Amino acid sequence: MNTKSLLGWLAGATFLITSGCSSGGLRCTTERGATSSTDDAGRSALSQSVKFNGDSAYSYVERQVAMGPRVPGSSGSAHCIDYIASELRRHNADTVKLQTGTVRAFNGDVLPITNIMGSFNSPARKRVLLAAHFDTRPWADNDAVEENRREPIPGANDGASGVGVLLEVARLIGQKSPEVGVDMLFVDAEDYGQMSGFSNHDETWCLGTQYWTENMPYTSDSMPSYGILLDMVGGMGAKFHREYFSHKNMPDLVDKVWSIAEKSGYGDRFINVPGGGVVDDHVFLSKAGIPTIDIIESKSDDTMSFPSTWHTLNDDMDHIDPSTLKAVGQTVVNVIYNETI
Repeated sequence: MNTKSLLGWLAGATFLITSGCSSGGLRCTTERGATSSTDDAGRSALSQSVKFNGDSAYSYVERQVAMGPRVPGSSGSAHCIDYIASELRRHNADTVKLQTGTVRAFNGDVLPITNIMGSFNSPARKRVLLAAHFDTRPWADNDAVEENRREPIPGANDGASGVGVLLEVARLIGQKSPEVGVDMLFVDAEDYGQMSGFSNHDETWCLGTQYWTENMPYTSDSMPSYGILLDMVGGMGAKFHREYFSHKNMPDLVDKVWSIAEKSGYGDRFINVPGGGVVDDHVFLSKAGIPTIDIIESKSDDTMSFPSTWHTLNDDMDHIDPSTLKAVGQTVVNVIYNETI
């Protein structure tokens, strides 16, 4: 994923005083500060009958990293695609669909891509979309060591962590179906975007999601009610602030998820104050008509931005924390199992 450092700074500085209206089909809202997690009507008893296993999610992350970098078109990518699809089938997804195509990257590279979608409880009309990217950055261009910057990253956090959480959620759904339908989308070519230069290069990122939104499997009557994107959700001691675009355009949904996180015992991980603005898959999903928020570490205590392992060769299993995976996964599980039709 990409962040605009100036935008991230401005988001933190002006979050409480600005107002805005989104474009591209996003809902227009009046900007406001993060709400207290002890107010309003959404404080009813929370069912926590399904328990997320952080160690199991860690194993899913570990297996992906063992495949090597998952750059589009690589052998690691091919193995990961097969792995995700087979796990969805093993966990009793009603349907598993692979969408293949080609996209052109900012540098002219033509990338073969595969997006994977698994659907659970297909008869349910009310649906929730859960998403993550599985590809990895082809260059460690943020690494402190210059000679490392041409190497692909391991992508333990930036790629594998979100997938690992979703596969563990899939395992749980396969054992006990929630009332609502759940679609899981694993997208390719998210992290092949342009970093250089000060001007915006938003459209160079999230190429797999952009392709998917141009060829969505939904009709206007079957769109998910909302989506949750997971990205960089496995870092050591990671905390998750309210990502700027998510809050700006879907504040009620952010309120809902962050409130459930607190009720689930993870208020120390889901920080109810703003983080930076991130150009990520949720931006393009929202523009396509599926209001989607991003759970992402965007305001690390160390960097005040992404974690220090971001786009470096240090994005490896040594920096993955099962307790972080548990905090995010249990929150997502509690969201979907407390939905009613």
